[in-house]
Formats: sequence, C-alpha cells, structure tokens
Amino acid sequence: MDERPLGTTGASVTEIGLGTWELGGDWGDVDEGKAREAIHAALDAGIDFLDTADVYGDGRSERLIREVLAERDEDPFVATKAGRRLDPHTAEGYDEANLRGFIHDSRERLDVDSLDLVQLHCPPTDVYYQPAVFDALADFRDEGLVDHYGVSVERVEEALKAIEYPGVETVQIIFNLFRQRPRERFFEAAAARNVGVIVRVPLASGLLTGTLSADTEFPENDHRNFNREGEAFDVGETFAGIPFERGLEAVDELESVVPEGQSMAQFALRWILDHDAVTTVIPGSKSPEHIRDNVAAAALPRLSADRHATVREIYDEHVREHVHQRW
Repeated sequence: MDERPLGTTGASVTEIGLGTWELGGDWGDVDEGKAREAIHAALDAGIDFLDTADVYGDGRSERLIREVLAERDEDPFVATKAGRRLDPHTAEGYDEANLRGFIHDSRERLDVDSLDLVQLHCPPTDVYYQPAVFDALADFRDEGLVDHYGVSVERVEEALKAIEYPGVETVQIIFNLFRQRPRERFFEAAAARNVGVIVRVPLASGLLTGTLSADTEFPENDHRNFNREGEAFDVGETFAGIPFERGLEAVDELESVVPEGQSMAQFALRWILDHDAVTTVIPGSKSPEHIRDNVAAAALPRLSADRHATVREIYDEHVREHVHQRW
C-alpha cells in the first residue's frame, strides 16, 4: 500500500487504516477474540494506522490494540480521542484537568509514555472558540504526554475553525459518497495549511458496502438500530445522516457506476482516495476478509472523470437535500 504524509506530523501512513469503533462497542456484540483477529489481519495486510477512542467499549478498543501490539514487532501509528467521557458532554467540560485525566488513562490502556495523536472527540461547537482548550493540548505536547494533537469534527465549519489553531495537525471528518461537502469547503483549506485529513465513516455504516437491504435487522445494541434519529449521538454518525431507505435507493443507482471486478465498498473507498487532500481512510470491520478487501481498494486505479460526474449526479438527486448543508 502507498503511504501519504500525515500533515506536519512527520509521519507517513497507509492510505487505508483501521477504525476500531466497531471492535469496541455500539455495533452489536463483538467477541474479543474476533476483535483481536481483526487487528492482526489489518497489520498483516500492511495497515500502519489504527484509530481508536477512549470511549469505544469503555476503553476496550484501546486495550485490545495494546494486547495485539504486545504480540507483534510492528509499531503502527495509533490515534486516539478524548472528551466523550464527559457527562454531561458540554463545552465547559473541556478543561485542562479533564483532558489531562483522559489522556493519562489512554496512555495507561495503550501502555505508552506518549500518545502518537490525541484528537478532541467531536466536542460541542463552542469548544472550537475556546483557545484555552488548544493551549492545554499544546502544553500536553510540550510535557511529552502526546506527540501530536488534532480534532475529530462533525461539521465542516468546525474543521475550518479548528485549523486556525497552528498546533492542530490533523482533522478527522466524515467524507464519503453520501457526505461530499468537505471537498467543496474544507479540503482546499486543509491542503493550504498542510493538515492531515483522516476520513471516517467511509462506508456510511455499511450502506456503501451494498450488502444491506430493507429487510436487514440490526441488534438492539447496534447504533444502526438505536441512533437512526440521533437519539444517542449525532445522527450523522449513523448511515452518514441519510435516511436508511433513501440510502438504499442511492446505492441501487451507484451499483451501475462500479467498475467490473470491484465491490461497492472498494469503489466507495477508491472514490475517497481520488481526493488528494485525504491522508488516510479508516473503515472499520471485524472481518479479516473485509479488511483485506478494503486494503485492496488502495491499489485500484483512479476512477474516470465520467464516473466521478455520475456519482455527483446521484448525490444531487438522492442525497444532497438530506445532508449537504447540515454537516
């Protein structure tokens, strides 16, 4: 797999990484043995960027990464997140003391002296207008608790505000065939400031795998069941914010655009990687086979201009009205 520079961090990471939300929680029950197998499979496939968070399974995801890496010689770049443990999750809670505590706990679970990258975990919008928060992150870096810091955002406007702070080296954002606004508003600004762009929810919670149908049933503890209207967290994290039925219609249209020999998931990942501002894409999966298929997308040729144009037409017809201005 090719690698791309991760902003100004000095690191280069594989174009396909592994997101580990699915291995921690909110995606139904996942056996810990299966979760470890998935991380092993990602490393075996050459992935060297792992993304996690302290709240994924109440620290489970971070712990599993530590346990797997203890058995191997690789030293992948591990990005984690902090802030969502706050209860209530308010801007006022993003203070130096709370963030320091979250970072301390993540260092212990990952068994590292310094975190490779800590990202604010989709904080309330007001946090981006509080310089003291970013001053605290800079202090943690200067103290050797973190090597780099960035943000994980819900909205393009939050990303644009975050990169005004010079210490923010990365932005994690939702970008996929159903969430195209970042390429219009954010990517040029990120490239101009040499900010690393980490793309999450690339397959729209499974919609863009082409394997879901109107009859698909999800477990009670799967966010695709309990968060369809945003009952638990931002609805944009579930199916990228598009109503499930409309998403299925759009996928049916997209099937005709997928080149022969590619899966829908590979096509969706290749489409993202065709945008040069993107550093890495972090699909999550507990299936070693799916992880290997995802990695294979990086070796596929760029899509034609005609295919990109057809994707835009399908987006405009089926998706834009539901998501474009919201995020």
